[in-house]
Amino acid sequence: MNAVVNFDAKPHSVELREVPVPEFGEEDVLVAVKAVGTCGSDVHQYNGTQSYKVNYPVILGHEFAGVVVETGSRVRAFKKDDRVVSETAAVIDVRSPFARAGQYHIDPRRLGFGYGVDGAMARFVRVPERCLHHTPNGLSFEKAALAEPCCVAYDAVCVNSRIRPGDSVAVIGPGPIGLLCILMAKLSGANPLIAIGLPMDAKRLKIASQIGATLTLGAQGEDVLAEVKALGDGYGTDVVIDAAGASPTLKLALDTVRPGGHITKVGWGPQPCGFSLDPLVAKAVTLQGCFSHNWLMWEKVLAMLASNQISLDSILSRVAPLDEWQSCFDAMHSCEIVKGVLKP
Repeated sequence: MNAVVNFDAKPHSVELREVPVPEFGEEDVLVAVKAVGTCGSDVHQYNGTQSYKVNYPVILGHEFAGVVVETGSRVRAFKKDDRVVSETAAVIDVRSPFARAGQYHIDPRRLGFGYGVDGAMARFVRVPERCLHHTPNGLSFEKAALAEPCCVAYDAVCVNSRIRPGDSVAVIGPGPIGLLCILMAKLSGANPLIAIGLPMDAKRLKIASQIGATLTLGAQGEDVLAEVKALGDGYGTDVVIDAAGASPTLKLALDTVRPGGHITKVGWGPQPCGFSLDPLVAKAVTLQGCFSHNWLMWEKVLAMLASNQISLDSILSRVAPLDEWQSCFDAMHSCEIVKGVLKP
C-alpha cells in the first residue's frame, strides 16, 4: 500500500512510499482509512520544526476515520464493516497511575500515531481496540476524521479553562485548533469573543468572524494590546487561549489577561520564553497547559458533531487524494486553507 512516510529529521524528509499492510495483534483492529486529516504537527514534521521526539521512519497521520476490515481474536466491541474513528494514544501503559485515573493521554511514556508509531496516511492502519469509537450515523468520514482536533479544542476550552456565559475570551492564533477553540468558546457563552492573529492570517480571521468571533484583531497590523484594553473596563479579558504557541504569544496572553484571569496554553512552541513571568505573579493569573484528550471527551465531541452542534463547514477546506499530500501541507503552511483531508 502507499503511505506518506516521514523518514528523517531533515526538513522535507517526507515522501509517498510503498509499505506493507500492517500486521495486527489479538487486541487490535485493522482499519481501512477512508479519510485522514492534515494536522499542523504533520506540517511541522515535514518542515523539521517539531518540538517532540519522532521515531523515524514513521507513517504520518493521527486524525482519521475508516471502516473495520479485520479484528484480533480478543476484540469484542467492534466487528467487520463498523464505521470508526480513533483516539491518538496508540501505545500506553495500562498499569500506569495516569491510565488508572483515566488520564492516559498525559502519560509521559505515551506514544501517538504519526510520530511514535505508524499513523493513518495510508490505505490501512493498525489500531488497538481501546482507541476506537463508533462513528455516529450520518456523520461523513471527512468530518469524522476531524473529531480529533475538535477534542483538542474541547479539552482546552471546555475542560481546562474557566469560561462562564458573558466572560470575555481572546483566542490567539486562528489556525485549525484556534478556530475550533473559538467554536468551543462560543458554545461556552463567551462574549466578547476575540480572535487574534497576524496579517498573514487575514483569511482565517474572516472565518473566525463567521463562526462566532465578535472581534478580530491583527489582520491590519493593529495594536492588539491597546485594542483589547479599550474593551469593557479596560483591565483585559477574563480568559486567553494561546493556540499559537510561540513565545511572543504567551507574552501577549500575559499582557492582555485581566488580574485574576486565566490563560490556557494549547499551542506548541520550542522557543525559550525570553521575558519575565512576573506579570503572572502580580496579576495572580492561572496558567494552564493542556494536551490531547480522553475517552469521555471523544464521546461528547462525536455527539456534538452528529447533532451539528459543532459545524465544520468553515473549517474543512479541501478534500484530496493521498498523493496530493504535499499540496495540502503547503497550503496549510501558507494559510491558504484551514484543514485538508486526504482520501487514501
